Amino acid sequence: MELISRIWPVIFAAFIGSFIGVIVARIEEPRGILFGRSACASCGVRLAPRDLVPLGSWLFLRGRCRSCGESIGWFHPAIELAAMAVALGPALLFSGPLVWVSCLLGWTLLALAAIDLRYFLLPDFLTVPLIPAGILATWAFDPASLLSHFAGAAAGYGFVVLLRLIYKAIRSREGIGLGDAKLLAAAGAWVSWTGLPSVIVLGSFAGLLFALWGKLRGDTLSLTNPVPFGTFLCLGIWAVWLYGPLTIG
Repeated sequence: MELISRIWPVIFAAFIGSFIGVIVARIEEPRGILFGRSACASCGVRLAPRDLVPLGSWLFLRGRCRSCGESIGWFHPAIELAAMAVALGPALLFSGPLVWVSCLLGWTLLALAAIDLRYFLLPDFLTVPLIPAGILATWAFDPASLLSHFAGAAAGYGFVVLLRLIYKAIRSREGIGLGDAKLLAAAGAWVSWTGLPSVIVLGSFAGLLFALWGKLRGDTLSLTNPVPFGTFLCLGIWAVWLYGPLTIG
């Protein structure tokens, strides 16, 4: 029974991944997330339920629209597989309700990472609820550490605001958005103030690797280039939540 309870989140994740794909694709028109109808991006034909089965429809149609035959692309199956990969971590590491709570955190971080990577945006309707959600999760599973998680949320927000003020004083323009501040506040709420340094280090390291990869592709490195730092913070939060803070030695 324990094995079955661990498998269900991974199976369910494909459907969550499909919904995350909708959120990312329609983030510039939020009403469309709940009320829009799925349609082919090439011919505009509305998709039938048989065309919306996570992974299965894409495989059956060989990645092409049933109506016009144009390529659907890799984004939707990739985000569905990513959601399944996110669920696999908690299923292997945790048990009981903590598996589902961790999956909800991971799926939200996945949505935020994909949105920031594509639009350089961290929407409030995803970042802000993560803050009280982290406090509630702490209250449910580790109430003795509530104070450190409250402190983590305050420290995460304050750290980014301080960086924002310093950057503006030096460069005379905005350099970091408040979306990152809210995301780092959420990080503190989930991993406490003791996990925040690890989140920042891992996020910065991932961002550096991303910049170096861009350089190898021929991109120009510049301090004025926008960087989806929220994407890398999401990776850091997820790693610290699953495996704990970095340790020396």
